[in-house]
Amino acid sequence: MNKPLILVVEDDIAVSRLIATALETQNYQYHRAQNGAGALLDAVSSRPDVMLLDLGLPDMDGVEIIRKIRGWSNMPILVVSARSDDSDKVAALDAGADDYLTKPFSVEELLARLRVALRRVRYDSARSGAEASVYENGELRIDYAAGCVYRGGVEIHLTPIEYKLLCVLAKNTGKVLTHNYLLNEVWGSPSASDTPSLRVFMATLRKKLEADPSHPQYIQTHIGVGYRMIRR
Repeated sequence: MNKPLILVVEDDIAVSRLIATALETQNYQYHRAQNGAGALLDAVSSRPDVMLLDLGLPDMDGVEIIRKIRGWSNMPILVVSARSDDSDKVAALDAGADDYLTKPFSVEELLARLRVALRRVRYDSARSGAEASVYENGELRIDYAAGCVYRGGVEIHLTPIEYKLLCVLAKNTGKVLTHNYLLNEVWGSPSASDTPSLRVFMATLRKKLEADPSHPQYIQTHIGVGYRMIRR
């Protein structure tokens, strides 16, 4: 198997070198770009497996880059930025980023997030072509054709809303989905006033899905931002 190719988009030379060194320890291939124009050119010409993207670039905002990339590619985009406000995270994730890591960061966490993104790449490749009719993740199994959900071989009875929430999360495994995204996909409305309802349904879904809802193994909460289905 070819080594994964990572595109590092970072204008801070010291940070770029730190990331490059971390990638080298894992035997990843990488390209580096210091501005948005270079990032877009490399993304088109090299077709990297994952992009690590800083938002504060000298020629354009990172959110604009995400939107441009999403016009033609589903490549995982992991934002690595000094912007720590929830509004910045939500803007990047709503634009199409898969994950968001705030500076300063630990190299171990960066590599862990990168492994999650690469697992998604492998999963998507394995099921490319026709849409998979069955989703499997650890003990969780979703039969889309039958509309049934199982954990450890035992069927779990979900309400229509719970089932739709689970399907949206499952089809975006490894990706942080914002409250607005989930509200739009499930209810057709991104209104902030509906967020409490989302939290209630997510809590009931967890009670049915997780062996220990207080220590979830499948659905991870990103406080103030949204939720993510974890690949087991």
